[in-house]
Amino acid sequence: MSPLRTGRSMLLEPTDFSLVLGGPLFQLYRRVHLSGPALELLHRRVLVLSLLAWLPPAILSAAEGHLFGPHLSFLHDVESHVRFLVVLPLLIVAEIVAHRRLKPLLKCFVERELISERELPKFYAAIEAAVRARNSKWLEVALVLLTYTGGQWLWRNRVALGTQSWYALYSGTGLHLTIAGHY
Repeated sequence: MSPLRTGRSMLLEPTDFSLVLGGPLFQLYRRVHLSGPALELLHRRVLVLSLLAWLPPAILSAAEGHLFGPHLSFLHDVESHVRFLVVLPLLIVAEIVAHRRLKPLLKCFVERELISERELPKFYAAIEAAVRARNSKWLEVALVLLTYTGGQWLWRNRVALGTQSWYALYSGTGLHLTIAGHY
């Protein structure tokens, strides 16, 4: 094979490069029928994941008596509704956008010779490293742990309101999450 064949023309041909198709989360989507092999079933994924984010806190808030009330109740917390019912679906749609745009963008880097011939091996090595990271179960577990520990700390110390709400009650000893808040 010529060096050009292994270099510039490699991305000009169809490849299966994707930061979305693969990895533990994508495999879970496939097993529970929230995605097909090419990210089909977008509407199902948006609906199910949005409901999984919004419905349990609504039910738990109702069970605890925080669905309506004198303090910030679940139904009056616009921020939570926007987060669960607008932002989350937009992030799910963004997966499709990233998936469709990234591969042609990588091809443009090569076609327009934005990357020199001698830098191509590093470019392809970076792509391979990204695919390995995408498929890493350990990295995905680490991201989940970081999200829940770091996110919890950040939320408690920087974001949480200093008043009673559906997700947290304040007392002399500080913030105490409700069951819905723990969710």
